[in-house]
Amino acid sequence: MSCRVIFEKSRQGHQGHTLPLSDVPSQEITLSENYLRQEPAHLPEVSEPEVVRHYTKMSQQNFCVDTHLYPLGSCTMKYNPKINEDISRLSDFAGLHPMASQNQGALQIIWELEKSLCEIFGFDAFTLQPAAGAHGELTALMMIKAWHHDNKQSHRKLVLVPTSAHGTNPASAAMCGYDVMEIGPDSEGLVDIEDLKSHLSDQVAALMITNPNTLGLFEKQIMQITELVHQAGGLVYGDGANNNAILGKVRPGDLGIDMMHVNLHKTFATPHGGGGPGSGPVGVKKQFIPFLPRPVVIQKGNEFELVNDCPKSIGKVRSFYGNFGIFLRALAYIRALGPEGLKEATEQAVLSANYLKNILKPYWELPFDRNCMHEFVLSGGKLATETGVNTLDVAKRLLDYGFHAPTVYFPLTVKECLMIEPTETESKESLDAFAEAMIRIFKEAHENPDLVKNAPHTTPVSRFDEVKAARKPILHYCPQSE
Repeated sequence: MSCRVIFEKSRQGHQGHTLPLSDVPSQEITLSENYLRQEPAHLPEVSEPEVVRHYTKMSQQNFCVDTHLYPLGSCTMKYNPKINEDISRLSDFAGLHPMASQNQGALQIIWELEKSLCEIFGFDAFTLQPAAGAHGELTALMMIKAWHHDNKQSHRKLVLVPTSAHGTNPASAAMCGYDVMEIGPDSEGLVDIEDLKSHLSDQVAALMITNPNTLGLFEKQIMQITELVHQAGGLVYGDGANNNAILGKVRPGDLGIDMMHVNLHKTFATPHGGGGPGSGPVGVKKQFIPFLPRPVVIQKGNEFELVNDCPKSIGKVRSFYGNFGIFLRALAYIRALGPEGLKEATEQAVLSANYLKNILKPYWELPFDRNCMHEFVLSGGKLATETGVNTLDVAKRLLDYGFHAPTVYFPLTVKECLMIEPTETESKESLDAFAEAMIRIFKEAHENPDLVKNAPHTTPVSRFDEVKAARKPILHYCPQSE
């Protein structure tokens, strides 16, 4: 069939309306024989009920926060109120063209969100352009590099990254052209102050620190750490991956942090995962404002405008002004909870993590036995030695009990690591059920290790060859007849 015929058929609109013939191209377009099928497409002949039931059953096999506890440590897979989704889909917002950059309503949303984030985290300005946490890291490092260059300090080529920092930090620093030096932990799982001191020099551009760190522990010496780095002429970048543990309680900008990204898609009610869209705004102290990505949103009287006259800016880092739908969700979340609600969410997240940690403590190894923040780390090292059941086996067995696994094998500083974040949105009953499953698996590993090693047993597909799946993924449809 020619493109002309297809167009003639498709111009029939809803309710019998037809496009004017004047809108139909007059020139007939035909496809080359090279692009035409020689045989009919191999498509199954099924009824509508069969199709609906097939995909409904598939959807019921998914693990997601709407159906299960999803305790991925560091990723904050919490349930997000659906009202924020509804707001982001309001027609006047969802239908706004991305090029409508001077729309006053959109600019006001951006401006108000930036001001809210400044108040919550203790910074003087924010850029909302970065589209993810790692993108925020890169944006901040670009500003750090520009700031050092402006201050005749371009010789600073070294970025220090603690082993307890978020996993993307070293890659972001390397992408920005920096050399990366690792700072080890002390006996409590925190930044080793003496190791930090030994690496400070006039070559250090910045320290990238995650607080609370990826062990779920608050860096109680953070003020000393930031002061030491500043005395050496370096800057301190804060990774905002774990902000769920500090909202309404601590402002990183008050602790000597020069700039920090915030994961709107983890902390402020945006569905996490699935490849996006995300948002990783970066907050800065006032001396770094000239280096923010342009354009910036300013308020003049009762109106808002985008300003591009920023000679020291690192330039644009994202098309348009970032992912606007994420901004709507975040601002709605902040407005709904308010200062006290954000604080209560933090307290609940920390309470949930400590409650779960103390239930599991008699069974599983706890490398750092102290109050945690929003997440905590267990080790399956002893279990693996005694039973041959490793952390991956535990993760697979949890599927049989109806739970997604925690983060496994990260951070690398803990052998056979399980990093668990229950979040503030889970009930006590949900936490108890997860704890019971973990305890059962622990006992199964000692009594019947093969049961755990061969898990999962209840899923449609058991274990994949994960290395092969990563190296040689099948990305096209393969009919069974092939």
